[in-house]
Amino acid sequence: MRVHIATDHAGMELCSHLITVLSAKGYQMVDHGPASYDAEDDYPAFCIKAASAVVADQAAGVDALGIVLGGSGNGEQIAANKVKGVRAALAWNLDTAKLAREHNNANLVAVGGRQHTVQEATELIEAFLAEPFSNAERHERRIGQIATYETTGEVAG
Repeated sequence: MRVHIATDHAGMELCSHLITVLSAKGYQMVDHGPASYDAEDDYPAFCIKAASAVVADQAAGVDALGIVLGGSGNGEQIAANKVKGVRAALAWNLDTAKLAREHNNANLVAVGGRQHTVQEATELIEAFLAEPFSNAERHERRIGQIATYETTGEVAG
């Protein structure tokens, strides 16, 4: 599986760790930056690039997911969710990480590097990457409603 990853200065140490650990587990890691530490960097460009790459890969039939990291993960999730076709979820415990995939078929996970130890964050991300989508009709229907709104501005129900 290809995994696109992006961060800001607050998640650089975690990002480096994840690239090493997940590569060793067989994931094809694609780093969307930043390339060097800058305490004044702006996360939107990095996160949007990673999110866009996930959507492009999935559209091309590539098995791909994404990870966006920051201090809290909130801004990074918001930026990623601006990309059409992205369903980025903020994970703060194992249940939210797994349910993001199982119920929402989330294609990116956001994690706050200042909110968790490196070990905790790694466990959340590994759980997200390993959890399959349930394909339950109710979940597919709800995801379809979101996708319809995204393209038409209309909401069912």
